[in-house]
Amino acid sequence: MAAGAGDELKLLGVWDSPYVNRVQIALNLKGLSYEYVEEDLMNKSELLLSSNPVHRKVPVLIHNGKPIAESQLIVQYLDEAFAGTGASVLPADPHERAVARFWAAYVDDQVGSPWYTILFAREKEEKVEAAARAVSALETLEGALRDLSEAKTSAALFFGGDGIGFVDVVLGSYLGWFRVIEKMIGVRILDAARTPRLAAWAERFEAADAVRGVLPDDVDKVIDFLQTFLH
Repeated sequence: MAAGAGDELKLLGVWDSPYVNRVQIALNLKGLSYEYVEEDLMNKSELLLSSNPVHRKVPVLIHNGKPIAESQLIVQYLDEAFAGTGASVLPADPHERAVARFWAAYVDDQVGSPWYTILFAREKEEKVEAAARAVSALETLEGALRDLSEAKTSAALFFGGDGIGFVDVVLGSYLGWFRVIEKMIGVRILDAARTPRLAAWAERFEAADAVRGVLPDDVDKVIDFLQTFLH
């Protein structure tokens, strides 16, 4: 489904960024057509710099010429701006919506921050310690998913219930990188023995129509890209 009449959507991104990937998934969930522009982070475009002059980074969504930056804000914006289109990403109930925002913020703080450290820290020990923090966060999220299932009459397939929601989009955007991290430093972030509900959730998430083809699945290609970027 295309955006509404007169709506023009352009996404500035980098193919293996989890933050860009989550916006792509949200666009797919809403059934919105958009133009994707791959950015060169070593030579950022004037469009990117002018659209996000504060942070100067991707993703940026440009809707009818107006830029929106920061991935979580973009996902929420899409859900509000196209409320009558496609699936709802955030719950309608105000309390459930606040809870979803809490867990989404938790994911980026407790999983995203260690992910960044693993990429850019020089010492392997620091990388491994960061991975341990991410593992601990996933154990907490395992409990949150369990509690959600117990609160419902049937097991919750996703954090959004029967369908993919805000927390799923935010957490799911890291799944491709979990495999990269395992190859980089030998630490398995998502382990079925440790977090079985999350492992099953991850399989369902990656198999969803809105997700297929979005997350990076070539580990060596991602590592090559990262090494080029870092050097």
